[in-house]
Amino acid sequence: QVQLVESGGGLVQAGGSLRLSCAAHGSIVRINSMGWYRQAPGNERELVAATTAGGFTTYADSVKGRFIISRINAKNTVYLEMNSLKPEDTGVYYCNADGSYGDFSGIIGGQGTQVTVSS
Repeated sequence: QVQLVESGGGLVQAGGSLRLSCAAHGSIVRINSMGWYRQAPGNERELVAATTAGGFTTYADSVKGRFIISRINAKNTVYLEMNSLKPEDTGVYYCNADGSYGDFSGIIGGQGTQVTVSS
């Protein structure tokens, strides 16, 4: 069994910073891409940032220049450094990973971590 364990969410004032972590544990053959999504109340889940094993990264326009995604392949861990946070960044942040695990391949997701930015 494979699971993603997220941490680092919390309450922060606008302009502040938070760092999210997500580690994959279990029978892992290879993880190709890892990413962060978020969902605010009443909104659809949206991609925040993603990174491939080769280091290619992509960001939502709304977070470019403020958020940085990084990854340690050997630890199957991805981080999201969030700076200059805005109230509109509030939501549940979910990690996901696309790879091969034991006897299956595909995308797995974490339980989510709450990020709240106060104005």
